[in-house]
Amino acid sequence: MQLKRVVVTGLGALTPIGNNIQEYWDALISGKSGAAPITYYDTEKHKTKFACEVKNFNIEDFMDRKEARRMDKFAQYAVAASEEAIKDAGITDTNVDRHRVGVIWGAGIGGLETFQEEVLSYAKGDGTPRFNPFFIPKMIADIAPAHISMRNGFMGPNYTTVSACASSANALIDAFNYIRLGMCDIIISGGSEAAVTIAGMGGFNSMQALSTRNDSPETASRPFDATRDGFVLGEGAGALVLEEYEHAIARGAKIYCEVGGGGMSSDAYHLTAPHPEGLGVIAVMNNTLRDAGMNPEEVDHINTHGTSTPLGDVAELKAISHVFGAHAKNININSTKSMTGHLLGAAGAIEAIASILSIKHGIVPPTINHTTVDENINPELNLTLNAAQKRDVKVAMSNTFGFGGHNACVLFKKLV
Repeated sequence: MQLKRVVVTGLGALTPIGNNIQEYWDALISGKSGAAPITYYDTEKHKTKFACEVKNFNIEDFMDRKEARRMDKFAQYAVAASEEAIKDAGITDTNVDRHRVGVIWGAGIGGLETFQEEVLSYAKGDGTPRFNPFFIPKMIADIAPAHISMRNGFMGPNYTTVSACASSANALIDAFNYIRLGMCDIIISGGSEAAVTIAGMGGFNSMQALSTRNDSPETASRPFDATRDGFVLGEGAGALVLEEYEHAIARGAKIYCEVGGGGMSSDAYHLTAPHPEGLGVIAVMNNTLRDAGMNPEEVDHINTHGTSTPLGDVAELKAISHVFGAHAKNININSTKSMTGHLLGAAGAIEAIASILSIKHGIVPPTINHTTVDENINPELNLTLNAAQKRDVKVAMSNTFGFGGHNACVLFKKLV
């Protein structure tokens, strides 16, 4: 069977550093941090008092207040980002077969705020179960692609992938496969998350996963730095329109790049910690290169998972050195989480977008907040520290890993 080519024809973003693609890209290139004190609740008794919140977002720009009340924030974010991507791709009622347009979305947690509010409300009562009738439809992780599908009449495959922080990267790989197998013409894919809540922050703090640099939130996310002390929680959404190449050409769509391949693996090691030698990461990058039919020497840029955790950063860079050998020092490696924080299930989507825009614009965003060399990290690696670097990026890889040992990697390449 001849596999079909898959391209990216639309992008949408709602992030802690920009509420659309242009704002997001401008902030990435300028090295802007999205971290700041939390505004959603009183943090006085909390260990970590900051996060990367979405700022100046008004859901009523996208829907009326009644409809918005029936959605958790993670679904609202999904609708906002997907609408930008669909408009960017130029999808209309007349240029697509809506039975062959699907929505495959990623969310690691889903409606955590809704769950928190409903349970706390019940706990304050007399024990009578009085729950909002929209409690379950707002909370379940699959509801975000359902809303995107219903708003646009897309009648192809519609579901959510859940693999912790690898969720939206897995969604992209699924979408890629459906299209190249000829099962769909277009799939809206990506991910969203809204876990900056009392439960979300408290849960991650109890695991000692979050940075506690409360005196300097904007510098707290510092991947690869020797003084890193955990990740900074972020929120938002990223949406990509993946489309079969000939279909995109036929309707005159603009094309950002081609999806070259995707890979998955499992660490099979620990609930939350990566394998110290990065064995699962080695496997996922090798699987991706094999799927794309490419050699390691062809890769110009890697957007790492790079969460700013003591164990994870070292393991991932060890894996890169292992897979790419002498060529590793020629690759522009970065972590955009230094600016956006960690968007959990949405991380793979917004980082895929950053990789695609690096191909489009010929520049790699920086890894900000780096001040102290970590002696456990190969000094020959170009980690794109503190300032963006111009680079003709022909091939970019985006790594995303999740609790449970879930590893996913997507490769994008300049269209030729």
